Amino acid sequence: MRELMEIRTVGVMTPGEMGHAVGRVLRAVGLRVITCLEGRSERTAARSAQARIVAVADDLTLVREADVILSILPPAHAVAMAERIAAAIRATGTDLLYADCNAIAPQTTCKIGDVLAAVGVRSVDGGIIGGPPTSSEAPTRLYVSGPDAPCLTRLQTPELQVRVVGPSIGQASGLKMCYAALTKGLTALATEALAAGHVLGLEELLRSELQESQGALLAWIERAIPRMPSKAGRWIGEMEEIAATFGGVGLPPELMVGAAALYRLISETALGEETPDVRRQDPPASGVAEQLAAHVSPNGTRA
Repeated sequence: MRELMEIRTVGVMTPGEMGHAVGRVLRAVGLRVITCLEGRSERTAARSAQARIVAVADDLTLVREADVILSILPPAHAVAMAERIAAAIRATGTDLLYADCNAIAPQTTCKIGDVLAAVGVRSVDGGIIGGPPTSSEAPTRLYVSGPDAPCLTRLQTPELQVRVVGPSIGQASGLKMCYAALTKGLTALATEALAAGHVLGLEELLRSELQESQGALLAWIERAIPRMPSKAGRWIGEMEEIAATFGGVGLPPELMVGAAALYRLISETALGEETPDVRRQDPPASGVAEQLAAHVSPNGTRA
């Protein structure tokens, strides 16, 4: 096993909803946390300041000062971020550890590893399961894999558990993909079923049957769906990455392609225009289904 590197400074790219929360708990255990806010929104800058993450001037400064960089951003931007950091490392000749912690397919993770290896950078495959870390009673899990994955255990906090999956790049991201297929994939299926029931005028009968025969499932649906619309736009890319994961192992990708299409549709509704940190009170699952039904069938229910 490789010797664990010392980590004093962590770069978080970027300090969005998840990233700033990770940065905050890392600061709480004595680590210096930095970021580069070039091209980022005022909301991201405010989150960064709230978490007391230090904003450095540019990417060159970031890679010179960081011992490890955590990439935490929407999956569609994961490769571009790796290329951006690789360019800064090429320009400075610095050495650091890069951990991609995004919801991406194993093959995308391997592509990122190749980009970084080309400039001599070691990479770790990561996958985050759970919401932004806030509580030690329900800690967020950061699963990591690859030869240098044990180094990331230095980032363990009461709110953020770091779990080593294995020695191969692709294992942690694969776990994340399979898990998200079950949770977010099921949320998409349940939303579509409830919306179809509403359009067909069968919503109450459907809910009654679920209560009678699938009570635990109904309770899960009523917790999961209300929190989903404000995140739907960000989940499109994640479903597409899961589809690529399934296709890559010879399984049909169409289920997750459909989930991506459903989330794209929801992102076009008024509910989908909200963000997780700026939103009205979450509607009940039936309310989400009703708004989606009205979006696709504006004339109301069908006989």
